Amino acid sequence: MAAAAVKLTDEFLRCTICTEVLQEPCTLVCYHTFCRKCVVNYTKTKPEAISAKSLLCPFCSKMTKVSEPDKPVEEWADDVKPSFVIQGLLDSFGPGSKDMTNCQYCKEIGKATPAVSWCSVCDDAVCEECAAMHKRIPATRNHEVIIFTGDTKTLQKRKVMCEEHKNECIEFVCKDCKKLICQKCCIVYHRKCSSVVTIESELTEMKTKLMTKRKSLLTDEQMRKDRVREQKLRLTEVSESSSELESLIRSSCDMAREKIKQKENTLINKLKEATEIHLGQLKADIKAGEMSIQMYHQEVELIDKGLGTECQVDMYRFCQWFEEERQEEAVVNETVDKIIYEQDMDKLVNVLDNLPLGDIEVVYKGNEMHGDGVFDVKGTPVLHNTINIRLPSDNSSSTPLDVMVMVVNNTHTLVVIDDGNGNLKSFYTRNNKACQSNIDVGSRPCNIAKLSNNQVIVSISNERKLVTVGVTPDLVHLSTINTSKHYYGLTALTSSTLAAGSLSLRVWILLMRRGTF
Repeated sequence: MAAAAVKLTDEFLRCTICTEVLQEPCTLVCYHTFCRKCVVNYTKTKPEAISAKSLLCPFCSKMTKVSEPDKPVEEWADDVKPSFVIQGLLDSFGPGSKDMTNCQYCKEIGKATPAVSWCSVCDDAVCEECAAMHKRIPATRNHEVIIFTGDTKTLQKRKVMCEEHKNECIEFVCKDCKKLICQKCCIVYHRKCSSVVTIESELTEMKTKLMTKRKSLLTDEQMRKDRVREQKLRLTEVSESSSELESLIRSSCDMAREKIKQKENTLINKLKEATEIHLGQLKADIKAGEMSIQMYHQEVELIDKGLGTECQVDMYRFCQWFEEERQEEAVVNETVDKIIYEQDMDKLVNVLDNLPLGDIEVVYKGNEMHGDGVFDVKGTPVLHNTINIRLPSDNSSSTPLDVMVMVVNNTHTLVVIDDGNGNLKSFYTRNNKACQSNIDVGSRPCNIAKLSNNQVIVSISNERKLVTVGVTPDLVHLSTINTSKHYYGLTALTSSTLAAGSLSLRVWILLMRRGTF
């Protein structure tokens, strides 16, 4: 009977979360039963269950709605009743199903001795004397025993038996071999090991380690929760930002299309005007030609008439009239010969390819990252590659003082200040071929700042000027701006505002006004 009760308890009356006999059981809608405290603690670790105001089954993940969701989570399971079958089994075979007041063994011999513990295997309450005997008997010495302390029950330490020496309890740990062992194992296998200690002596250190690890895990969990929350906010921000950028792109393209449409109308109107002039000139030429033909015809008729006369005097007068007739001077006007549409398709394609509508630049975080996405400031940099900025046209040794990487027309471009040669250089790859460009900017270029996607500004340290340069990615001089001071370090706050450092104890904020800072 006791064995059957133990099997029943192990298979049906034990909580699968804490693996102990059910305490204050509650049965969820899926008919799985757990300790009330265990299912509440499990639910608290699942945000989806908290937001759904439901208890979550650890076994099948089904949700059980609570009757009063406004209460604290700790009270959600108070109204969830246990299955009447489970409750009936607990009442009949659980720890409280028998008389726990008096010792069962003493009761059999007619004594009424108060019980101090209960054996979960034998399913019997025993007194202190019988408990001591119960512990000495080999068949029962390793049974799981619950000690009564007032109204509470404390589970006695469960003994774990050695796999090799079946009758020996595991009580030691070999720190050299990192293995749990019994007393016989110590004698047989670990005599030469220098650090064999009892498990109990390591208990404080083990608890400290576990508590430290627990604290670390809770910190990591909270950091990950914060990270996920930030990423969810970023998700919304990125979606909204993408919509705004899409609107800007469409607006830029609409503006470009409008300009192209205006250019189309201008060309067509110009063609129509030229065609109208050409057609007018052709019609005038045709009209003049027809009048000349008519006049020639009339003169031929006059000659025929002169030839037909028999009067010699009249014939003489006709000849004299034609000889004295002055030919009209032809008026030479500028006439249209033909209309040509001059088009350079290569130039058009190049302009369209480099149409400055803008560019999409993806900013990536550094590769040297921890798992939480934070740059490792204590990390050791490793040389990945080098670029030789020396060009055949350089007269002096190259001195790269400042560099900048830009993405221009989908081309990654490295822009470098070469102080030694007084120029600005760009390096990029096109059609799998390394390309470079350079322009002179002054005798001592010092610092470079980005003004826009395809413009930079350079400070000249020994001259009172700043130089703006276009990056296509070839370099194009745009302007030279005279300044009232010598500026060195630069950073662009906006496309028309700079923060600049000089030899004075100030940082100057420079605003672009009419071509000067």
